[in-house]
Amino acid sequence: MFRTMAIIAVILAVVGSAYAEAPLVVLSGTDFKGGAAEVFGSVQNGEVNVNYVYAKPTGARSTMRAVFDLAQAPQSSLFLHVKGRDCNVGPVCAVRIDLNGQALFEGKNDFSKTAWQTHKFAIPAGLLKAGQNTLTISNIETEGPLGNVPWFQVAQAVIAGETFVITRDVTKDFWVTLPKTVRPFPEPLKPGEKPGFAMRGMKGWLWLPEQYVSEIPVMAKYKMNFLQNCYGSMCDIEHCALGDPNINRWWEDLPPTKKAAYENVVKQCQKNGIEFCFSMNPNLWSKRALDYNSAKDLDDLYKHYAWMQGLGVHWFNISLDDISNGIDPAGQSKVVNEIYRRLKVKDPTAHMIFCPTIYWGDGISKESERKYLETIATDLDKDIYLFWTGDSVVGQITRKAAESYKRTAGHKLFLWDNYPVNDGQQTMHLGPIAKRDADLCEEVYGYMSNPMHTQTEANRMPVLTCMDYAYNPSAYDPERSIGQAIMHLEPTPQGREVLKDLVELYPGFIICGHGGTGQNAVRDQFLRIVSSPHSKYLAEADVRHLEDVLARMNKVFSKRYGPEKQTLKNDIKFAKDMLTARYGGQ
Repeated sequence: MFRTMAIIAVILAVVGSAYAEAPLVVLSGTDFKGGAAEVFGSVQNGEVNVNYVYAKPTGARSTMRAVFDLAQAPQSSLFLHVKGRDCNVGPVCAVRIDLNGQALFEGKNDFSKTAWQTHKFAIPAGLLKAGQNTLTISNIETEGPLGNVPWFQVAQAVIAGETFVITRDVTKDFWVTLPKTVRPFPEPLKPGEKPGFAMRGMKGWLWLPEQYVSEIPVMAKYKMNFLQNCYGSMCDIEHCALGDPNINRWWEDLPPTKKAAYENVVKQCQKNGIEFCFSMNPNLWSKRALDYNSAKDLDDLYKHYAWMQGLGVHWFNISLDDISNGIDPAGQSKVVNEIYRRLKVKDPTAHMIFCPTIYWGDGISKESERKYLETIATDLDKDIYLFWTGDSVVGQITRKAAESYKRTAGHKLFLWDNYPVNDGQQTMHLGPIAKRDADLCEEVYGYMSNPMHTQTEANRMPVLTCMDYAYNPSAYDPERSIGQAIMHLEPTPQGREVLKDLVELYPGFIICGHGGTGQNAVRDQFLRIVSSPHSKYLAEADVRHLEDVLARMNKVFSKRYGPEKQTLKNDIKFAKDMLTARYGGQ
């Protein structure tokens, strides 16, 4: 029996005001077995992953079938949405669409002969079932040869609510379409709706104070209300490299100039209606790990939080992630509880977010992780939030994983979304956020994006899409969002076009679907080109395009986007060096 895995997940790429419901099943044409795609190819009429059926006499090429599993039978009424196309010449093709042996449609199809079109078919109550389900699309014409009319093509089939709209999956084929008009941003809520995540904002990866200050007006303009310093920013990053044992001297007072700079960050947040969250990690990169049983260590750590509380700060974070010393959930809980208790004595409205050592996953996949989180569940003050990065450290984030982690850890969650962070590596991630469930906010209280290191201006494009999602997740459309982000951030047509090209060069590790925070889409694409036979011309054309984008950036943004230009310049050098190594100096 032919089987295919349906994507039983929330798809975020939906458009307009009619996407309140997430799809239950999403199938591409090539998820259907049978048909003629394996004979004539799946790229048809501008779509990829297409399958199609010919008339009955062609046998196996007249029927295509997809088998998918459901964890439980749906309770609400649903529809099958089919993105299809009729044969371009001749009479209309007759087709039959069956779900679990029952016809949803039979007869001459209503699809266009000249363009892809979507039609929906009602699914009778009770027809979908828990376990295995089968969707079959057949050409029921009695005459017609293989490879000729009448045929019927399918690009996508989705089981969802009646108002669902099929749109392009940016993770499979990404490009940016600049809209003709500028819409309100983030996408407005419907009357009576509240923002999806109550707290929405970002932190900066090893940012300096001036970087935080530069982003506060942008945050306020686009409805962000939360800014956290990177705990690494509290280390001596001004004088020590990562890995230097002297970089994290958490027990010392901060230098007066540094304190003054962060006091200004707090002041600017307060002026713009943004909650500043103060963060430290005493056990990362430190030659003196925090002793959870030492009163002196506790006082040395607390003095920094007392300083910030004295400035009017209400949100605080203690992080103990990525550490090798002090992986003791009971000891960690003891320290975090005491710091929180002291803060609450002076300010009953104080909030604490703890980033545990196990900060990702579903909380149950490994016994050691489950035991760690179960101790956190019992020992940590119930009013303290937990930072959680999703199903993994980077990548897709689902409500299912959030529910499981939250149930095991026993605390409210605050999402630390590791996008578009590059961890200081020579790359950029500029595409829109994707692969986040639309109803994740029902399990997670707050949302914090983790931006790139030095590319502060370019950060704004992906971060604004993160905030678009966080503000109105049920209406989020990544394709629309990145276009609007560019339109809002750059007023000139020339600037918008060059930013569009830059985003297409660096779509980001989520859209590219592989690698981590150091993944470089420009280099990956060039390596794919030169790995193909007879690719010299294409490789040279790719380099010319990179050089053109850089030249236009230099012209349009002569005094802006410095780190971004340097990243692109480095990648051009990489490509040119490889061209010379492969083809010689020509």
